[in-house]
Amino acid sequence: MESDKKKLITILVPAYNEHESIPILYDRLVSLMSSQPKYDFEVLFVNDGSKDDTLDLIKFLRNKDKRINYVNLSRNYGKEIAMSAGFDYVNGDALVIIDADLQDPPELIPEMIKYWEEGYDDVYAKRKSRKGESFLKKFTSWGFYRILQSMTKIEIQKDTGDFRLLDRRCVEAIKQLRESQRYTKGLYSWIGYNKKEILYDRDPRVAGKTKWNYMKLINLSIDGITSFTTSPLRWAAIIGILVSFVGFIYMLVIIMKTLIYGVDVSGYASMMVVILFLGGIQLIFLGLIGEYLGRAFYEVKGRPLYFIDSYNEHKETNMKG
Repeated sequence: MESDKKKLITILVPAYNEHESIPILYDRLVSLMSSQPKYDFEVLFVNDGSKDDTLDLIKFLRNKDKRINYVNLSRNYGKEIAMSAGFDYVNGDALVIIDADLQDPPELIPEMIKYWEEGYDDVYAKRKSRKGESFLKKFTSWGFYRILQSMTKIEIQKDTGDFRLLDRRCVEAIKQLRESQRYTKGLYSWIGYNKKEILYDRDPRVAGKTKWNYMKLINLSIDGITSFTTSPLRWAAIIGILVSFVGFIYMLVIIMKTLIYGVDVSGYASMMVVILFLGGIQLIFLGLIGEYLGRAFYEVKGRPLYFIDSYNEHKETNMKG
């Protein structure tokens, strides 16, 4: 009977040069799937243009376990786009996103499923601690979430990553958002739906090195801010008005002192300081406007987010990007 059909849970794993981590991840996922006999599972790897043996290893796992599926991207597009490709190929009633490095424990997934069955659409894992990460990375992450929240009206889940369970309707909602400059953590908040927080301690990587450096994290932060708020543009206008007002008052003071008291205009040094200060502010604001304009430039091109080289053993001719 149709009512006896098991629900399918898709576990999405974006992977870029993760051949050291994947065998350990697979063993823990097999143990997890065996402990949940009431559900069927598929593990969907998205190979994001890996340059090591990641793809060959995923193919080997698929040959011995048909619960393993994979999407092989035509090149390295970055994690945000890799996850978007995964969304397009999800078959499950619910989707769990987890990194291949096992900093997020798969053993938390049964608790996510429990809350999903209780009616929650987005069960997200919030980090209590972050082992193996520097103080600077923790501090900048803490600061970024608070800055982003102060600039947008959308409630942003702080200290959370991509490790979460999404109901099928959340997946379908995110699939409709095809913007090229993506900040998926913000999209989870933007779509709304019924959310549930669970707490956990994040582990160090089991193998390999992180693919994130500070430049990539800065770019992701800029994408997050420019994707969800125009507050920086508004603040630029406000600061411009205030500086202009102060400059106008100062001009009147100089004119009055010169006319009434015969005081000379301030000399070369003070004038250069003012010129350099105003010039710096103007360049900053031009750069800020350029960031938003550049993102509009990419969006109006309407390019696909990605191209697929193959899905499982089959070459792709109809691109879903």
